[in-house]
Amino acid sequence: MPTNKSVSKAPITQFVNCRILRDHKLQREDLWVREGRILDPEKLFFDEEGYADQRVDCEGLIIAPGFIDVQINGGYGIDFSQATSNVRGGVALVAKKILEHGVTSFLPTLVTSPPNIYHKVLSEVKVHSGGMEGAGVLGCHLEGPFISLEKKGAHPEQYLRSFQSGGMLDLIETYGTLDNVAMVTLAPELPNSEKVVRELSQRGITVSLGHSVANLSQAEEAVQNGASFITHLFNAMLPFHHRDPGIVGLLTSDQVPQDRTVFYGMIADGIHTNSAALRIAHRAHPTGLVLVTDAITAMGLPPGRHTLGQQVIEIQGLHAYVAGTKTLSGSIATMDMCVRHFKQASDLVLLDDAINVRATYIAGQEVWRK
Repeated sequence: MPTNKSVSKAPITQFVNCRILRDHKLQREDLWVREGRILDPEKLFFDEEGYADQRVDCEGLIIAPGFIDVQINGGYGIDFSQATSNVRGGVALVAKKILEHGVTSFLPTLVTSPPNIYHKVLSEVKVHSGGMEGAGVLGCHLEGPFISLEKKGAHPEQYLRSFQSGGMLDLIETYGTLDNVAMVTLAPELPNSEKVVRELSQRGITVSLGHSVANLSQAEEAVQNGASFITHLFNAMLPFHHRDPGIVGLLTSDQVPQDRTVFYGMIADGIHTNSAALRIAHRAHPTGLVLVTDAITAMGLPPGRHTLGQQVIEIQGLHAYVAGTKTLSGSIATMDMCVRHFKQASDLVLLDDAINVRATYIAGQEVWRK
């Protein structure tokens, strides 16, 4: 097994006086980073006598993994579901701005749109690592248009689609390409969806269940075919019922393959989901919880009228509605975490005791500080 020393001669950064969030606990220890990777301190001590080229004092701060937002529709006046003349510039602007929220990577999310929007936008959004220029892009999240009419939420009805051509052909006709697509939200009760779930999963694209009236058995079948995520749990799906808990039942289902974890997104803004419901979900399936923002164009802007794809959104206080309705359309907040271990990428966030972001690091490099 190679030692830390034999791997590289690159400079080492030591984070000292740390409280590190690891295994759901705050642990007092230092953190060592080289070339964007977290080093094993035991090997470092014996191989390089604890030598560090730079030290970062974290006294009074918490080190946690960088936040990853897997459902963000835009922000700061940028709408990812708009085919503007500068799609890349818009994504870059949001990527830069969300560094101050501790977000180190994200999935630009497109809501239900006409095919020409997907064809234009998806050809412009590329997967890339983050850095000083902004958070990394892990790929796009396509939320729709293959969703339930009954649970469409803020998605425009006129652009909803079914798998009428048998499955994958419908996806290609709609999206144009699946390059740089990381996640697709669909309703598993739609005819021919099982073929789509299998094919997307085989391509390494995460299939998420949402905007759906699926019962539990339909949801379980989708998971058995490869689905592994639930889009904003409790929102835009059948409510929990003791005889048929629907998609929510996946959190405790005994029909989920043993080698698979079903993750579920939740909008923890206190509006889309009551905090008691969030606690119920977390206690039932703590390892699957993924906090998402579902942030929209209005994030970072004052109340008023903005867009969500092809619709106008009205911001009233902390609420966002489709204009002229009382349909909630998204959040104007920001969060989410993934766990890092030794030898993995050192995307980090420094937090104070009130959980305010004080600094953001990508690959061990400071990219934002308050």
